[in-house]
Amino acid sequence: MGSVDVHRTINTIWKIESAKVIARVARITRDIGLAEDFAHDALVQALEIWEKSGIPENPGGWLMTTAKRKAIDYLRRDKLSERKHKELGLINDSYYKCEYDDVDEHDIKDDLLRLLFITCDPILPPKSRVALTLRLLGGLTTEEIAKAYLTPTPTIAQRIVRAKRILREARISFVDYEESELKNRLSSVLEVLYLMFNEGYTATSGGEWFRPTLCQESLRLGRILAELVPKEPEVHGLVALMEIQSSRLKARVNPKGEPILLLDQNRALWDYLLIRRGLAAIERAEGLGVPLGPYSLQAKIAACHAVAPSGAETDWVRISALYDALAQLTPSPIIELNRAVALSMAFSPEVGLEIVDELQEEPTLKDYHLLPSVRGDLLFKLNRKQEAHVEFKRAASLTSNEREREMLLKRASECTT
Repeated sequence: MGSVDVHRTINTIWKIESAKVIARVARITRDIGLAEDFAHDALVQALEIWEKSGIPENPGGWLMTTAKRKAIDYLRRDKLSERKHKELGLINDSYYKCEYDDVDEHDIKDDLLRLLFITCDPILPPKSRVALTLRLLGGLTTEEIAKAYLTPTPTIAQRIVRAKRILREARISFVDYEESELKNRLSSVLEVLYLMFNEGYTATSGGEWFRPTLCQESLRLGRILAELVPKEPEVHGLVALMEIQSSRLKARVNPKGEPILLLDQNRALWDYLLIRRGLAAIERAEGLGVPLGPYSLQAKIAACHAVAPSGAETDWVRISALYDALAQLTPSPIIELNRAVALSMAFSPEVGLEIVDELQEEPTLKDYHLLPSVRGDLLFKLNRKQEAHVEFKRAASLTSNEREREMLLKRASECTT
């Protein structure tokens, strides 16, 4: 195997194993910054050794053991090592065995769960939670995260460094979590994954309609979380939502990269394996015997689209009812806007427009481009094209996504031809 092939293989291994290594070492150091440093030291050593000796049979175990040894050596050199050893109760001669890491899979899952809950700790600002989670659990480089969010690399680097410092100074626990504490933090974890996926599914800015990397990483982390906490229905609900939405990615743009709206998509391009996975995740959520939460309800709405043979055969009455339930559970102006669209499809554009007109006075939607976009669409269907033209132009002026702006301006021009 050539040098380039070895490096490519090691990078793939790192992508798969890095989160496990960092999570495990963080239990020893109680500092995710140090844990990441030791994990990267192990990676550098692997690059040096494996190119000459070949990749070992258990590369993940090799990285784990090497990183742990580096962490323990560091602690032993530290002036306060004796006290730390007693506090941790983790370091003993077994850590210096020549064998590869012998931690069982259950322990690894516990460590990954702790790391995920730490990177999504509410003490961190939302953007920092996302960046740190993508870095440590997604395995993305700072440059990749910056590219995904169209943010300068130094800005992302500062967010990550600041997040690590906040966690260190707050002395966030890396070892002992009560089950109740994990449940309290679950909402923050789900929120981070949801934000990541939504930004990937419809980018808020830039020249691309969506960013597949963010969709893929949030879905991958969601699947991991579903394995770690299989009895939490909202985890399965969020995974179901991401699976079904991801199934449409290939059909959402034409060869020129221009957006294709849901009802105009070629459904033959949808990934029906992902749809089946999503429907199965909904069944798991429902099978736990508790009332469905907001992510599960959104997944069921997505499922209505996924199982419809065509846009004309979509069960909009059922979607409207699901939006009613969602609005009662977590009322918000954006949910009302989506409910208005569903009602307009189920009954008539006038019904939807009545709700949208009421939302015109909502302060939080003042600069939300989808409000005039939806209103323009409803006015167009009612043949009030001059008014629709104004709304589409306003929507185009509010969006920061270049592809979306082009689409809205095109719709505005259709109102005058």
